[in-house]
Amino acid sequence: MAEIGKGVSAGKLAINVQKTLSRAQEKVLQKLGKADETRDAAFEEMVTNFNKQMADGTKLQKDLKAYLAAVKAMHDASRRLHDCLADMYEPDWFGKEEMDTLAEDTDTLWLDYHQNITDKSLLSMDTYLSRFPEVKARIAKRNRKMVDFDSARHHFASLQKGKKKDEVKIAKAEEDLGRAQKIFEELNVELQDELPGLWDSRVGIYVNSFQSLASHQEKFHREMSKVGGLHLIDHALRDDWPGPPPGRPPHRPTPSPDQREQPVGLLEDKASTPDANTDCLSTAQQTPLVNTWTCASILVQSAVTNGSDGELPPGFLYKVMTVHDYTATDGDELELKIGDVVLVLAFDNPEEQDDGWLLGLKESHWLQKKDVSAKGVFPENFTQKV
Repeated sequence: MAEIGKGVSAGKLAINVQKTLSRAQEKVLQKLGKADETRDAAFEEMVTNFNKQMADGTKLQKDLKAYLAAVKAMHDASRRLHDCLADMYEPDWFGKEEMDTLAEDTDTLWLDYHQNITDKSLLSMDTYLSRFPEVKARIAKRNRKMVDFDSARHHFASLQKGKKKDEVKIAKAEEDLGRAQKIFEELNVELQDELPGLWDSRVGIYVNSFQSLASHQEKFHREMSKVGGLHLIDHALRDDWPGPPPGRPPHRPTPSPDQREQPVGLLEDKASTPDANTDCLSTAQQTPLVNTWTCASILVQSAVTNGSDGELPPGFLYKVMTVHDYTATDGDELELKIGDVVLVLAFDNPEEQDDGWLLGLKESHWLQKKDVSAKGVFPENFTQKV
């Protein structure tokens, strides 16, 4: 209750208290069935729709804010991953500048995505919902004025039915009734004109919000699927990134024992080495699942493999890189993991080479042991030339 002396006079305060008591008394009488109540079924339906509309809009606004918070969390996680990649990416590795540019462009895409959703979806929802508190307050005021009207109506009727009629009181009651009826009807008509339009406006707001959200989602994912390939092309990867792991090559006869023990002789280089590794540009554009991190992992592998100017050791034909894990099923096969580099050897007897199989030695073993004791066969379609 307002305090006297702060813009509210004692007389005004007394009037407000009297109105509150009068309304409470009228509501009690109506609930007890001792006084009739003004009812408007059409208006009550409008209010029901208004309350549902406000609840739905508030929930949508809350969920949009939660979605934006998730987008920001994903942006932060993406930035941390790029920072981690930048920290581990050694300066002399090939593609360092491209990797830094990739991080900057990815960060920009996340920022634009968050801002676009905020501007086009959330802010329009905020503007839409900003109307509801004022309308809700006017509905509450209209309901209070309806109780005042009912109270004035009943008071005037009771004076007219009294045994001793006081014409002065009756005239005053009639004047109060006319004033209460005028105030109530003005508010009632105003809201009856406004509420249907507000109810219909929800369709356009929802359509625009979701269309805008879907449009920015599609644009963001499309641009994100391109950003990796656009910055990892010139110096890196040429052949398409392979799809799912291939099937095992056809059955092959077990190699003869002397094949595995054959020493390495000096051989001429029979296969020229490609001047680059794997191109994720075309695949990033055609296959959305090949994303920034796929391209980054390929670039790291190619940088580590081809970053130096070391020549192919004598006795080997060429190098291949494993692009799918391979589990050996026979004792003469190599066990391979993605990223393993294998030095390919020639078969002592070319007729013993089965289609789809190569003979080789892991480069890591060669660098440590400088012997070919751990050589073995492996399926060619699980590797790419480097």
